[in-house]
Amino acid sequence: MGSSHHSSVSGQDSSGEVVSLGQLPWSRIIMSVLGMLLAMLLAALDQTIVATSLPRVVADLGGLDQFAWVFTAYMLASTASIPIMGKLSDLYGRKRVLAVGVTVFILGSVLAGVSQNMIQLILFRVVQGIGAGSIIANSYAVVGDVFPPAQRGKWMGVVGAVFALAIVVGPLTGGFVTDNFSWRWIFFLNLPVGLIALAVIMIGMADVRSRQIAPSIDYLGITTLVASVVSLLLALTWAGKEFPWYSPEIIGLLLLSGIMAISFVWVERWAKEPVIPRYLFANPIFTVTVLATFLTAIGMFAGIMFVPLFMQGVIGSSATNAGLVLMPMMLSGVLSAVVAGFIISRTGHYRWLAIFGVSVMAVGAYLFTLLDANSSSIEAVRFMVVAGAGLGATLPTFMICAQNAFPQHSLGVVTSSVQFSRNIGGAVGTSVLGSFLVTRLGDWMSNSFPPEALDDLPPEVVQELGDPNALMDPNAMLRIRELVEGEGVADLQMVEEGLRGALASAMHDVFLLGLGVTILAVLVTLFLKEIPLRNTMSDTPAATDVAHPE
Repeated sequence: MGSSHHSSVSGQDSSGEVVSLGQLPWSRIIMSVLGMLLAMLLAALDQTIVATSLPRVVADLGGLDQFAWVFTAYMLASTASIPIMGKLSDLYGRKRVLAVGVTVFILGSVLAGVSQNMIQLILFRVVQGIGAGSIIANSYAVVGDVFPPAQRGKWMGVVGAVFALAIVVGPLTGGFVTDNFSWRWIFFLNLPVGLIALAVIMIGMADVRSRQIAPSIDYLGITTLVASVVSLLLALTWAGKEFPWYSPEIIGLLLLSGIMAISFVWVERWAKEPVIPRYLFANPIFTVTVLATFLTAIGMFAGIMFVPLFMQGVIGSSATNAGLVLMPMMLSGVLSAVVAGFIISRTGHYRWLAIFGVSVMAVGAYLFTLLDANSSSIEAVRFMVVAGAGLGATLPTFMICAQNAFPQHSLGVVTSSVQFSRNIGGAVGTSVLGSFLVTRLGDWMSNSFPPEALDDLPPEVVQELGDPNALMDPNAMLRIRELVEGEGVADLQMVEEGLRGALASAMHDVFLLGLGVTILAVLVTLFLKEIPLRNTMSDTPAATDVAHPE
């Protein structure tokens, strides 16, 4: 923010609009951060609280074949809207866009709670997702409005702690509410939290506008970006499940995503206020940060998705215990995020911390490859704690170094771009690693069972055994048991042991792939440049060689 904007110590310009939260009284700063944290809690809780209630939703509304869309619709809407909401907050101010996002989220929650069929629920989850995209895009940016880069670290850790709290509390709350009341209250609970967050934002948060410009919305850029992202995410969601990877549907969606991405890049060259400006990628710090964030998100899902799966399917833990293994990982992640944030604030350096964090993640990814059919739950938990500690250290670090490399007026679009790359990485990781698991399970199945044993089994059993979830679904194992016994095949234990062995080997291959991606993230992070962290809310980055717009 140039000096022309600092026209009064109250943090307001001649038009009465606040241009720097850093100039405000401490009480007003706390209210601004509190409003953002409440909004973040709202969005984060919803991601975890819904999962536990889905079986009851399906029992009530029907539409088992559509239930996956309750997640997918929300994920598509929130991911596609993140970069758009980040840009709009740079143009119209963080307070307005965040308040609209919370309002849309509350509206979507109430409508989802009164849904009469699965189609309505899915549509209202899209509304919720758009609101969540606004909240996710702007939460870290509000911290950037309040504190200069040199002080942001510890506050980024607080944001991470709120997110982790939601991950731990969400499933427990969801289960309690669904069992004792109704699944509809899962959505209605968002109403009081959302209204409190909205009240704090409207009353306490300052209205920050980074630049005195006439806003210009890039409609063509928004359209091509949404088309590209939605096509890509649909392809990744359906590939290997609804359609084979080489099917016309998946190839068509990937081609459409590519064409729309190229169109988006072309459109952005001429846009007055592009959604994702080209100058961002001219900055080597931003490019390395976004790529490393994308790769660490893929590596993270190798642990979050597949270690609980390993514990249930191979070690034989209950679903509850397998889910609880995530809790130590989240707690270690929060602790390391807070510590990393304080270290950055204290030392003013981030490069070595970023390399350290990703390297510890790589150690965790290597430890996952040591898991086998003889491993214990305690081992799995220890390995998850290591991976979580590495991941936690990267979260505030990458965000701060990206924000620090650009003028303050680009804060929204820079912050949302990093968040966007993390979401896309998570979607790619879930899909690609999941498909790889199914493929390798099929290969290992033929190795784990003697050919004559498979010949003895009915085709339906062989098909069931090719599903990684068979060992975790009591109903699936019951079906297999009935089919095997019905055919007079006596050695059911051999079938179960063979399946566990095949799943353990296939999971080992998945963990090796995750390790490879994480090592690539370490190599990318080595190219991260370090420039001094700004101690002021100045609009100019600390180094003259950092690319930024005229």
